[in-house]
Amino acid sequence: MGLFGNEAKKAKYLGGSGHALTVWISLAASTVLIFYGYDQGVFGNVLVKQDFLDTVGNPDAAQQGTMTSVYNLGCFAGALSTLWFGDKLGRPKTLIVGSSVIAIGAVIQASVYSAAQMYVGRVVAGLGTGMNTATAGVWQSETSKARSRGKLIIIQMANCITGFAISNWLTLGFSFAPGSVSWRFPLAFQIFFSFLICLMCPFLPDSPRLLIRKGRYDEACEVLAALEGNGATPESSSVRTQFSIIKSVLDTEYAVQYTWWELFTGRGPAGVVRRMILGAWMQAMNQISGINVTSYYMTYVFIHAIGINELLARILAAAGSMDYLLFSFLAYFVIERYGRRKVMMVSATCCALCWTIIAIALGLSETGRGDPYKLGIVAVSFFFVFFASFAMGVLGVPWLYPTEINALAFRAKGASLAMATNWIFNYMVAQITPPGIENLGYKFWIVWAVICASFVPTTYFFYPETANRTLEDIDRFFADNHNVFVFRNKLATQLARPTIYEEADNEVAHRMDAKQMQETSDEKLRPVASHRS
Repeated sequence: MGLFGNEAKKAKYLGGSGHALTVWISLAASTVLIFYGYDQGVFGNVLVKQDFLDTVGNPDAAQQGTMTSVYNLGCFAGALSTLWFGDKLGRPKTLIVGSSVIAIGAVIQASVYSAAQMYVGRVVAGLGTGMNTATAGVWQSETSKARSRGKLIIIQMANCITGFAISNWLTLGFSFAPGSVSWRFPLAFQIFFSFLICLMCPFLPDSPRLLIRKGRYDEACEVLAALEGNGATPESSSVRTQFSIIKSVLDTEYAVQYTWWELFTGRGPAGVVRRMILGAWMQAMNQISGINVTSYYMTYVFIHAIGINELLARILAAAGSMDYLLFSFLAYFVIERYGRRKVMMVSATCCALCWTIIAIALGLSETGRGDPYKLGIVAVSFFFVFFASFAMGVLGVPWLYPTEINALAFRAKGASLAMATNWIFNYMVAQITPPGIENLGYKFWIVWAVICASFVPTTYFFYPETANRTLEDIDRFFADNHNVFVFRNKLATQLARPTIYEEADNEVAHRMDAKQMQETSDEKLRPVASHRS
């Protein structure tokens, strides 16, 4: 019966346990990000197609910015919606609902015959994307081991850039197709990713931490055992110890129920609001770095800011996406080795330098103080360098950090707020870019240089390291450390896991062993007592 039960669980989880199961969850979560990256690239390339512009009434630069950015308002609402039903549905079911909504939005966009219909399609697709992006990272983080959590989220973000690259090459290929199929098919292709997510998620487990919060302890132990692999069962000591560590932290945080007002006025568990703010602002930094100027509008920028013809602009945008993709995968090798803080600061410094050089090159070109052709080459080259610099840190760290930093009992809520922040700033950048390029010229790029430079002191002073910590370690840190400045706190900034947290885990394991020994002793004494009576 036990063997049959274990085989049934394996079949239930796509035949996987241990590392294989983690890979399946990573594939499902990464597909969410592939779609996100695909959408970032596809609409900017559709936007330069004259047949599309004629179909939607030839909008001006401001209207094009609105048509692009209204998608992010849908994403903002979708991310916030998970505050209320994300935990109730669970992680896989939320992704299924979000992906179904995306498919509906894709159908509306692909069949568009007016600007109003496109606005509706963009908002609907955004609702689903907001749900998915607020959920996928949390699910991945809550089912991963501490040593691989960062790498798995980086793989997710690299897959986001895979989607971005697919959109650039697909739209380049279809740019040679006649009529509206050149842009309708790339928009309809979004349905493919929704189908993949809906195919995988019904057969994958929910977060064990969420199951413990809901009081579904037996199911949580089954999932922990499946994630552990190596023949582990719900009764294994390693599984029971991990269960006890998670539950003890949750019991502490949920000892009292808190309203949102109480949380935001500081009456909740220690550091909850601070942690939500840190996660949300990290996501804001991701968006106000200027990346969506290049991801949404790369082809548009090459045409309107540098003066390149449409075909060459499309080719350069597609080539740039491959540069972006390569370095997003290379980030896998640095995120755990150097930690979140150092990777973020070095990446942000390089991004600021790239924007500075781009601004100087385009400024010299616009004012007639240099050869426009040569200066254009310099600008395009540093757009490529920016992609590489961004991909190595500012891409992945802001997506990873909110899934780690938020309190265990409030992780889904904190991640939802972080994603909502991401999308509202995403909306702002997408909205201002076409008119910004048109009205400010080279000065537009100085703005992004200054903003990226500001990320360095912000990270240095306020953000504790989360690499090489379990999610429970991070809860312990904020329970004991209330100073918002962390740069002088070795416990907050060291890369290696602090020994006090290892000792805390050992203490829990020791208590579990003592409890089991006592229960075993009691079992042995019962027959003796029964015989005497």
